[in-house]
Amino acid sequence: MNLRDPESMNVIIGKVLRYGVLLSGVIIVLGVAGLFVSSGGSDTSGWLAYNPNSIPHDSIDTSLPALLNGLVSFAPFSWIELGVLVLIATPVSRVLISIFLFAAERDRLYVLITAVVLALLLFSMLITPFIPGFYA
Repeated sequence: MNLRDPESMNVIIGKVLRYGVLLSGVIIVLGVAGLFVSSGGSDTSGWLAYNPNSIPHDSIDTSLPALLNGLVSFAPFSWIELGVLVLIATPVSRVLISIFLFAAERDRLYVLITAVVLALLLFSMLITPFIPGFYA
């Protein structure tokens, strides 16, 4: 595969997006299957429907250590959360890979533009939640 060929670049980016979405879907399906298995055959229809009165939003720990502990203990909601994170990371990884592909083409302008896009994506995802009053 010639990385300087634009068609090869499209193939690589297409595969990253396709496999990222597929992996995310498989992880989410495993988490949903875990919900059904852990319910012991009881009615689980309420688990997949949004009901703000029955979902304790403030008591669910979504930190990275809690996610890792949930994954190790096979907690279904942790697996679903991981699947959503993989889905969110898929287009970000596409931008990151594009930087390397443009660098292989020796296209400095597009490396710079794509690096700025990546920086803006990461800033909006990782920094803005901690800006006081940003979501107010």
